[in-house]
Amino acid sequence: MSFRRISQLILFTVLLVTLAACGSNSGSDGSSESKGKITIGQINWPENIAVTNMWKAILEDKGYDVELKLIEMGPQMSALAQGELDVAPEVWLPVQDKSYYKEYKDEANFFEDPWYKNGKVGLAVPTYMKDINSIKDLKENKKKFNGKIVGFEPGAGTMLVTEDVIKEYGLDYELVESSTAAMVTSIKQAVADKEPIVAPLWKPHYVFAEVDLKFLDDPKKTYGGVEKIYMATREDFGSDYKKVSKWLKNFKLNDKQLGDLMLSVKEHEDNPLKGAQKWVEENQDLVNGWLK
Repeated sequence: MSFRRISQLILFTVLLVTLAACGSNSGSDGSSESKGKITIGQINWPENIAVTNMWKAILEDKGYDVELKLIEMGPQMSALAQGELDVAPEVWLPVQDKSYYKEYKDEANFFEDPWYKNGKVGLAVPTYMKDINSIKDLKENKKKFNGKIVGFEPGAGTMLVTEDVIKEYGLDYELVESSTAAMVTSIKQAVADKEPIVAPLWKPHYVFAEVDLKFLDDPKKTYGGVEKIYMATREDFGSDYKKVSKWLKNFKLNDKQLGDLMLSVKEHEDNPLKGAQKWVEENQDLVNGWLK
């Protein structure tokens, strides 16, 4: 084979490899280069895992490079204020995350409209605990619960409010810090054994579909009433990513939509992005409405 022929073959091979590489970086709009990197804060809560992976699926399909950073609420808000994080997708107001809102409202951009309007937070016990129906009932039943409220990640707004609840109701209880997964495991085990347990929980959460739980009445309203979930971004995100910022502001989910999304992601626990992609494909009309 001639030198010229060998050179042509080498050039042709390089061209094919280059074209393949370009194709692998293309978004649904046919662009061949990333439109920029967006970092989204993630917390190990069911609805948060679902929503962050959903936005990763949507934005990467549109040509953006998306990184999900697993970081607890306090450090997440601090990183947002310092410009080290682009998006914090889950701020509960008016009560749960009010301390973070007050601290960072001048250093970050909190969206005016919520993406979810029907949140509920409180202390929950199994429904078979017929004599425990109010937070007040915990005071005289300390021994039943070994004086412990089984909590989750420290620094979460609900954990901070639960500390206020303990003081407000004069409860001689320890709020045990752990993780969301560990808390849910403890709840399921207690229910399986018909044992007492009390934990700070919130809706939406899939655990309510898996075991029978009830929220305790909160006569002092320390946990507040209906909670709404908002997004927040770093201060200059709206000018750096105008289109994406608009999409995030258009984003809204109702109970059924969020429930279906969480279920789809939970069915693919080993690959939550796959579950989110499946939900996006099945709800393309809804997604397209956000991307107008």
